[in-house]
Amino acid sequence: MTAAVHPTGRATTPDTYVRRISQIERGYLNAAATGVPQLIQMVVEGEGRIDAGELRKAVRAATLAGPGLAVRRRGATWRADGPPPSVTELPYDAGYDLPFLRGDLDVVTGPVCEVALMTGQAPEPADATAPAPVRLVVRASHVVTDGRGLRQWIADVFRVLRGEEPVGADSLVDDTHFRTAAGRVAPLEPPARRAGLPAALGHGPADGVPLWVRRRVAACPPAVTARVAAALAGVLPCDEGRLIVPVDLRRHDPAVRSSANLTSQLVLDFARDDTWSVLHGRLVRALLRKADVASLERDFLRRNPFANTLAEARGLDGTRFPCTAIVTDHGRIDLDGLSTGRFRPTAFHTLPMLVPYAEMFLSTCRIGDETEVTLSCRDRAGARAAAERVLDAVERALTADA
Repeated sequence: MTAAVHPTGRATTPDTYVRRISQIERGYLNAAATGVPQLIQMVVEGEGRIDAGELRKAVRAATLAGPGLAVRRRGATWRADGPPPSVTELPYDAGYDLPFLRGDLDVVTGPVCEVALMTGQAPEPADATAPAPVRLVVRASHVVTDGRGLRQWIADVFRVLRGEEPVGADSLVDDTHFRTAAGRVAPLEPPARRAGLPAALGHGPADGVPLWVRRRVAACPPAVTARVAAALAGVLPCDEGRLIVPVDLRRHDPAVRSSANLTSQLVLDFARDDTWSVLHGRLVRALLRKADVASLERDFLRRNPFANTLAEARGLDGTRFPCTAIVTDHGRIDLDGLSTGRFRPTAFHTLPMLVPYAEMFLSTCRIGDETEVTLSCRDRAGARAAAERVLDAVERALTADA
């Protein structure tokens, strides 16, 4: 029986949230099958207090309004019959060295999202009125959601904590909706396959554990993605590289509120001497040509520039990669939307995942007049020092015109 839905393509209740597994999501299912967790992890830092019981209630309310964060895989569909995101209290002082941040999420059994609440001690001497440090880590399967979808859900959690109504995200559309919304799109020739680019971050075996290196840069220039790409071009171990730039398909119909994975990919080849303005021009022209939509038309299983089989993906030994880096920008973060009467946010950043065919993943966002940058790569000999050098180059690129 087909579940009843609202005429606009929205679920009438969480019980009727049933949507097709899209082509994009199947790609992430394939990547997860290599054994590399496909997760989005977002971190809100602040001071004050978030009550664990109130947080659990807010999570449930936000998930009723956005059922896509409680789905489970049922054949070729996602159904919102899974458990809501769990809330776990963890020690603050452990930082990111926790098993919680390393495990995967099962899209068949659920939950597909989970939250960690970490509360530290108020500064000494003890003062009953002094705010305590608080860290909220939200983890979700990238198979079922993307950065925009998860940020919408997090914003709803904080709305409920403030006593407001959640906005919700209950649309059942998938990427086919945005292909139609984009209108006429010229065909796009898929990028040519490459034998692999030499590794730049460390050497020797890696155990699959991500290394996260973070930098807050005192600048907030335009064209952040292009500037990061230009910084990478300057530290390449060879004369050329290849980037993936994720693009949110919602730009073709901004009225849609969906928590689904609606992120397409632009592939950008670049050379050592490319400037940020040249790279920015290429990105803008690709977006004007709607290359993000055109890329969905190719047969990704048979014609993609990275790996066509699981065996091929698993065969990457860490010395060469088909892709130098993934560079994503989450845009400007409104910290006021992550506040409550008893909690004041001071920072937001992400912990990017490892990708089987990419050496590194750089994630940026802008807060006030600063830019937050986090780099993830495989933790192995020499990787941390090399990653810090990459972030040095990124910082120089972001502050060059400041």
